[in-house]
Amino acid sequence: MKVLFSNPPWWTESGYGRDARGNQVAVFGAGVRAGSRWPFTQHIASPPDQFAFGSYLPYPFFMGYATTYAARETGADVVFRDSIALRESYAVYEAFLRAGQFDYVVLESASPSWDHDSTLIKRIHKMLPSCRIIVTGPITSQSDRILRELPVHACVRGEYEKGVVRVLRGEQGTIDFDLLTLQEMNAAPFPYFDQVYAHRYWDANPRGMVPPQAQVWSSRGCPYKCIFCVWPATMTGNDPDGTQKRSVRHYRPDYMEAFLTELVAKYRYRTIYFDDDTFNLGDKHVERMCAVMRKINVPWSAMCRADTIRMDLWREMKESGCFGVKIGFESGNQEVVDTIVNKRLDLEYARQAVAEVKRVGMTVHGTFTYGLPGETPAQMFDTKRYIASLGLDTLQESGCAEIEGTPLHTLSQQRTLEKYSGAKLDGDYVRELDGRVKYDRMAASLQAPS
Repeated sequence: MKVLFSNPPWWTESGYGRDARGNQVAVFGAGVRAGSRWPFTQHIASPPDQFAFGSYLPYPFFMGYATTYAARETGADVVFRDSIALRESYAVYEAFLRAGQFDYVVLESASPSWDHDSTLIKRIHKMLPSCRIIVTGPITSQSDRILRELPVHACVRGEYEKGVVRVLRGEQGTIDFDLLTLQEMNAAPFPYFDQVYAHRYWDANPRGMVPPQAQVWSSRGCPYKCIFCVWPATMTGNDPDGTQKRSVRHYRPDYMEAFLTELVAKYRYRTIYFDDDTFNLGDKHVERMCAVMRKINVPWSAMCRADTIRMDLWREMKESGCFGVKIGFESGNQEVVDTIVNKRLDLEYARQAVAEVKRVGMTVHGTFTYGLPGETPAQMFDTKRYIASLGLDTLQESGCAEIEGTPLHTLSQQRTLEKYSGAKLDGDYVRELDGRVKYDRMAASLQAPS
């Protein structure tokens, strides 16, 4: 039995842009799918089949773990292929599929890439009619429709190690949220890496990143219920309206030490980025991971919240090698944070946390989103003013993307949600699947008024 875990190519339009010196240069539209909480498209300088390092490129975490898990549990001939990281063309990808003659192809998808991916599924089926296609990812919240309309053998909802194995052992149709237990997670094989892909993944933020960079998890899940957040609602939990329980599972320190020791020894990483949903959920986990990182002795950074650890632990992170953190603020207006996003974050406390992080010598990358349902232009300008007051080293501003399976998508169907009292589908709200596209359309209106 031959099984392919595939993150297929995703190319969009090509055109011309300007480089840092203002010169006209060719640019190529390329999507980011598996590994990104909010898949989106971007413009890069390299055409298909010509990889160039430097664009944002996330490691496909769920797929990497599922690849090694399926190989261990089934003994099948399991292949991992990240076409996004290869920057390969459709022609090269399709030639690889024909040569491989796989019995199963596993794809991960979400709303922003689904029009593209559903067309690709039809092409794969036409090329390899006996191949059974397994769809995973947030899009499987629509599994009934997918199975009805496309030549798909199974849809696996949620993180998909165990679900894919069940399909390989004979099940089909919808496989519903069969997540790893804490014990299974800490006994699972390490995710897939090899010499081809190990040095391609890259996230330039927070400031201080140096390639080659390892992107890893120390936990799965997040208990908070931000209206737009994808993975806690669709992958590590099943909470499309914000009313269900969301859990967090931490990897044990010994698992992380063994994993990181192996990674660094094999691939000589110079920085490590913990791309957990929220790395610093609780003092004990942070203390344990700081102890691990002292042993690994590689500079590191992490995705964090501003308010989930004691203030003194920022210094402990710094002293164990952490050079920077990403912090999600989402908005600079407290009403938006409380009643639309439902983030449960005190923005004044967050300001104090930023000051402390910078005081101990780490950099801070802030993330913000615009165009939330019910958000007014005045509230968006509050965000601009809040950003200006923080003294961030770097920041990301994006449009609020609506992705299947999230409370934001449920709001679009039900019109109101109990846990998001300020969220309204008024005339100013624009539905968009791609946050980069939405922000580009909004950029002119977000310029500070004269």
